[in-house]
Amino acid sequence: MKQPVAPERHLLRAKDLMDARYAEPLDVAALAQAARLSPAHFSREFRREFGETPHQYLLTRRLERAAALLRNTDRSVAEICLMVGLRSVGSFTTSFGRVYGMSPTAYRAANPPAVLRARVPTCVLLAYSRPPSQQVSRRQPQA
Repeated sequence: MKQPVAPERHLLRAKDLMDARYAEPLDVAALAQAARLSPAHFSREFRREFGETPHQYLLTRRLERAAALLRNTDRSVAEICLMVGLRSVGSFTTSFGRVYGMSPTAYRAANPPAVLRARVPTCVLLAYSRPPSQQVSRRQPQA
């Protein structure tokens, strides 16, 4: 006999969908379909279970990804906006500022890539930049 699936499991399907496909145009109807709930019921249950609306959750995922791209790439703010699934640079900048307390450009300037901040000791650089040694076997081949 098949056990019924708890509604929370269905909500996790929609949440996983947002995590995996944040850059795609996802609306409440598509997310509700993934959760096998009506759109209105899905929105209520998602907020009750996770403490924020599906739209807020998706926007947060997109902004987190945008912040990572700002830190680790040299792509323009407009490119990053489109890459994470947002369509308006103005709305992106406003939302980003609300969440991170500064504009995307200021965030990039305040958070340079880690490779620029990393200090690797010279001995480590030398050890890892050496070509691999060719160990010659001193044993005589057996006939």
